[in-house]
Amino acid sequence: MALNIVLVEPEIPNNTGNIGRLALATGSRLHLVKPFGFEIDDKRLKRAGLDYWQHLEVIYYENKEEFFNQNEDKKMAFLSSHGTKSHWDINFEDDMFLVFGKESVGLPKPLIKERKEDLFKIPMYSENIRSLNLSNAVSIIVYEGLRQLR
Repeated sequence: MALNIVLVEPEIPNNTGNIGRLALATGSRLHLVKPFGFEIDDKRLKRAGLDYWQHLEVIYYENKEEFFNQNEDKKMAFLSSHGTKSHWDINFEDDMFLVFGKESVGLPKPLIKERKEDLFKIPMYSENIRSLNLSNAVSIIVYEGLRQLR
């Protein structure tokens, strides 16, 4: 039972490190799509990932096109605060790809339009917040997926 966590152009090394740690803890694969907002050997990334990074299955892509070309036949769910369906509506499957955008702006707008049917959001119950921290959002989605798959 494995899920695939996809970070499209992540910007904050601490988030990526924490998500890597989560991926290892949950038996998930981490897919990182360039460009990054940091160097992959950034000490903040390593500190957040601690000494776990070398045990993690990480797949790197030079850009979005490479990612989608290599994984075009995979089932994907896209997470965005612009989604209209709740993450509870995701029909999780083994080997599913969970795609998250960068911290500052989320998923690219063209991707949101193209994948509208596969676009989900985490409900928020306050008008005073526009989004959750990326590593928190990934945790919510991954553990909901694992709950459904067990």
